Amino acid sequence: KPKSFADLLQISGLSHGTDVWTGNAQDLIREGICNISQVIGCRDNIMNDLIRYGLDKLLSFTIMESVRKGKGLKPEWVEEMKKNDVPDWYIDSCKKIKYMFPKAHAAAYVMSAIRLGWYKIYYPMQFYAAFLSAAPGGFDAEIVMRGRGYITDLLNDIDRRKKDKNETVTQKEEELYSTMLLVRESLARGVQYLPVDLYKSDAKAYLPENGKIRMPFSSLAGLGETAAQKIVEAREAGEIFSIEDLRTKAGLSKTIIELLRSNGALDGLSETNQFTFF
Repeated sequence: KPKSFADLLQISGLSHGTDVWTGNAQDLIREGICNISQVIGCRDNIMNDLIRYGLDKLLSFTIMESVRKGKGLKPEWVEEMKKNDVPDWYIDSCKKIKYMFPKAHAAAYVMSAIRLGWYKIYYPMQFYAAFLSAAPGGFDAEIVMRGRGYITDLLNDIDRRKKDKNETVTQKEEELYSTMLLVRESLARGVQYLPVDLYKSDAKAYLPENGKIRMPFSSLAGLGETAAQKIVEAREAGEIFSIEDLRTKAGLSKTIIELLRSNGALDGLSETNQFTFF
């Protein structure tokens, strides 16, 4: 339950350290011995804490360096810490640590998180469009177009199979699961997705369009980035007169053409370049 930016730094340090959280700070917080602000989260905390307790500055630095490298505490250091009323839980915590994150590194991580969080709250459509453009792994346009209810059923099914020892969940489904959680969240927040369009979709970028997100060609499962880029290049090279024309100019397989057709991306295009004269 962080209450300040400093607490967020603690969380970042705890999540990146080794033997800092599990079996250490986590137990101290659960048992009510201390809170998130008091536990050792980043390596800098040790030096600053010990200086505040009254230890010599150089000794405080030396102890910090030893602990953050997983080398523990020397008996004479423990004796000096006890002389200055350093709590036993603090000393025991230092003995367990194997590696610690520097506070400056934690600050860089948290500042990025704060920025992302701000955009996610105040500019949700732009946030999800940018996020999916950068990390689209597992996104499936056909699933998304079926709506939030269908996505929820899909997620519940994967959850069920994860818990069933007789069932298996593939790596592809794991990736799909993570991305669909984000998509469902965006839909719950009112973000809308537009279908893949031959003239409006990008090869792989999720584009803002009238307050909604236009899905790219690569969002269709089975349509890779190379084919997606070829479609965009063919479109930019000149007018596409028919499905046959698109297939020839972009060098697409029958499978890709059928995928585009089934998702409505080819609506309005005739099959061939043949004309009827009256």
